[in-house]
Amino acid sequence: MSRGEHGAPAELVRGCAGVSFDLFGTLVSVERPDDPAAAIAQELDSRGLTIPDDWSDAYREPHLDVKEGGELPLPDHVTAALASRDESVVREEIRPTVEAAVSDAFEGPAEPRPGAEQTIETLASRRPVAVLSNCAVSGLAEHALQSAGIDTTAFEAVVTSVDCGWRKPDRRAFAAVAEELGIEIEDLLHIGDDPRTDGGITAVGGTSCIVGDGTLAAWGERWD
Repeated sequence: MSRGEHGAPAELVRGCAGVSFDLFGTLVSVERPDDPAAAIAQELDSRGLTIPDDWSDAYREPHLDVKEGGELPLPDHVTAALASRDESVVREEIRPTVEAAVSDAFEGPAEPRPGAEQTIETLASRRPVAVLSNCAVSGLAEHALQSAGIDTTAFEAVVTSVDCGWRKPDRRAFAAVAEELGIEIEDLLHIGDDPRTDGGITAVGGTSCIVGDGTLAAWGERWD
């Protein structure tokens, strides 16, 4: 039976076999580029790649098919966008340069959200814990955790949509992190800030705890 965020936080923990955390907005705060297309263009230009005059349009257009619920790596999209404006572009040749440019465009400093470190420590002492993040840039989640000074050794795994291939709320995203934790998806408690994506765990039999616009600090010792 699907379980929502009912009962005290401590009861939710006792009723699960493992815990996954959303990352951005839940464990860390990151200053994202106001204009992602422009930020990426700047990094591409600094690496000697030609930027189309209508880059903003090219960036917004879909260029590759994506499975329903699936994740498209952002460097793949950017590579395809460049190739859509220049037939001479060899995607395989520019892909490594694009990947580095995209990473640098998004690897800004991160700060731990209030209460995040205490909550991780508290729950990791009771259940195996992991991160499950929708993120289209490989390595970005790990960079954010390191930048925020969060000890990643507490986590059994850091699972991102770009690595597992599926975005929350797709069942396969939650199944991926449950597998890393060695538990059944029905025994997973997922903690996040977005009811639409993080709350999707309830549709597949697990339990959600939505912190919303608040912070984990508000939960304090209620996990005990």
